[in-house]
Amino acid sequence: MEKIIYKAESRGHANHGWLDTHHTFSFASYYDPNRIHFGALRVLNDDKITSGTGFPKHPHDNMEIISIPLKGDLAHEDSMGNNATIKQGDVQVMSGGTGIMHSEFNPNKDIGTEFLQIWVFPNKENIEPRYGQVHYPVADRKNSFQMVVSPKDSGLDTWIQQDAWFHLADFEKDFDKTYELKKKDNGLFVFLLEGEIEIGGEKLEKRDGIGLLNLEEVNIKANANSEMLLMEVPMDW
Repeated sequence: MEKIIYKAESRGHANHGWLDTHHTFSFASYYDPNRIHFGALRVLNDDKITSGTGFPKHPHDNMEIISIPLKGDLAHEDSMGNNATIKQGDVQVMSGGTGIMHSEFNPNKDIGTEFLQIWVFPNKENIEPRYGQVHYPVADRKNSFQMVVSPKDSGLDTWIQQDAWFHLADFEKDFDKTYELKKKDNGLFVFLLEGEIEIGGEKLEKRDGIGLLNLEEVNIKANANSEMLLMEVPMDW
């Protein structure tokens, strides 16, 4: 098993006033030639948006985009006619395909919004754009891997155009569980949202990440109550 460690403090960072953002991979003004992507995982942004502000309408194409609110709400509008608000426990996916326009903003007057925005390269370009949004109960990820993103035929409405699987997990202190990869030759990227875990012989703390390659399974142990996102993606697509 090969390992690539991404410490929280090594991420790219920009504070625009209305937006405070950390980039695990090269994005916008942050560029590190050794951190362009992990397989098909292209962007992992950890965003905080102040109340009443957000991203104006902007384009995307040929990218699978996943948004996961961690705190507060995120209002969304797009050129496909979708107008929705995603909240903690929700997962939103968009296939940019041939091209879409969308905006995202914090609709609250006194509460900041925190969310993850993730981009995954698709395995097929120029598809028809699509939108999906599902609420996944937080209780269902306690000491368990809760699948929240999958390929098209895996049964979820939050599917993307890629052989990728995302799971959220909340582990109690001293709990451990083994994750088994769903597709041979995929890699696994684990992003620790809260707590402390041991994985692959490494210790991860809040907002650390680890990329794992050449493995079939890996055990994860929580040294404290911990919340994490697991992203299994193709390394060659």
